[in-house]
Amino acid sequence: MSDASFDFDVIVIGAGYGGFDAAKHAADHGLKVAIIESRDMGGTCVNRGCVPSKALLAASGRVRELADAQHLSSFGIHAAPVRFERQKIADHANQLVATIRSNLTKTLERAGVTIIRGQGRLEAAQKVGVREISGVDRTLSARDVILATGSDPFVPPGIETDGRSVFTSDEAVNLEWLPRWIAIIGSGYIGLEFADVYTALGCEVTMIEALDRVMPTFDPDIAKLAARKLIDGRDIDARSGVLAKSIKPGAPAQIELVDMQTREPVETLEVDAVLVATGRVPSSKGLNLEALGVETNRGFVPIDDGMRVLAAGQPVPHLWAVGDVTGKLMLAHTAAAQGTVAVDNILGHNREIDYRSIPAATFTHPEISSVGLSEADAKQHSVDQGFELGVVRSYFKANSKALAELESDGLMKLLFNKVTGEVLGAHIYGLHAADLIQEVSNAVARRQSVRQLSTEVHTHPTLSEVVEVAYKQAAASLTPAA
Repeated sequence: MSDASFDFDVIVIGAGYGGFDAAKHAADHGLKVAIIESRDMGGTCVNRGCVPSKALLAASGRVRELADAQHLSSFGIHAAPVRFERQKIADHANQLVATIRSNLTKTLERAGVTIIRGQGRLEAAQKVGVREISGVDRTLSARDVILATGSDPFVPPGIETDGRSVFTSDEAVNLEWLPRWIAIIGSGYIGLEFADVYTALGCEVTMIEALDRVMPTFDPDIAKLAARKLIDGRDIDARSGVLAKSIKPGAPAQIELVDMQTREPVETLEVDAVLVATGRVPSSKGLNLEALGVETNRGFVPIDDGMRVLAAGQPVPHLWAVGDVTGKLMLAHTAAAQGTVAVDNILGHNREIDYRSIPAATFTHPEISSVGLSEADAKQHSVDQGFELGVVRSYFKANSKALAELESDGLMKLLFNKVTGEVLGAHIYGLHAADLIQEVSNAVARRQSVRQLSTEVHTHPTLSEVVEVAYKQAAASLTPAA
């Protein structure tokens, strides 16, 4: 399938999970592929995101479990005071990053992908410029180009970072020190996960949320229940409706707080450190998108459901984009899925992506997960489509495995069409919620009905029975056929 009139069949700019999956999938199908990366192979997830943060959560989670004397005593276990070495926890994360980064690189090399270290950009249709680390600047031709440049932490105006006393998740994953008192700006999944790590390792946390409730991006019922343990039950002072107008690094770091609505001063906090966890922005600067007439939306590259880049609403021939830079669902597994979809379309297959079936998870202790529509969106969807929305709740406190683990604090909310039984979404808080959501994700992908799902047998005793109970409750509540 290789086209000799081009230097490469496919050039991928960016070697995160989206770029990696696209490059490997293309090479596996006989295409001549190059991938350009200006930083570390593996992108944000491997080097500064999900991989090192999960290593920190795994280690700090063990510390939390061993330090919970009351929980252990319920099993009849009495443990000695817990000791940990911060540097060895950090080393565990760094070693995991190095291993996965090496594995990804070797996988691409074995597949025959040419790895180019440098800064890539668009030059013209089917032409890519690259300034290599050596300083050499050259132009390459490709039949198709895939943009996969990812995202970076968003630092709001008025906030100064120094990487030491005021920093983002990029620096936090290194765990270079443990501040006695740290403020976390934002209560989304990044803020929650790091609050979990820091409190387990003995830090006091103040969580600052500009919106009117903590955990605003989560289902309200799930957030209310989860906050009791993840925030109220820990050494966390959570404040909502206040904005960090300015933050200055130093010893101490200073945070000027104002009321979100009135912008009136509230107070000035002096803390040992500040983690800015206010979301992420696309890394699209420097791509020279204007060369092909592409206008971004707040930096995000517009695409259709086949991953084709759009200019004035129309696909740009032979130009594709995947991952965080598209702003669709800023998750590593979304980027990977988009990468394979883009390549399948390059190969001539007509494929689109189903964002509704892609799950998301927050790896706190316990975990939070979701897939499909929020309850608010599901209600609007039911109004638009003229059907009655069904909502059922299944509780971990009725689950034998959760009770055996003494971890029965949890809830699953299932959303479905009460006429057809189609699963529209689910939200879970509880032990291993990140694993449980996959079953519901598969049901959403297949547009399955709880009528069928309720008859499927689940292993007993397992946490999966939380999902089974929800399916059975939903099936029992369906509107009888006319």
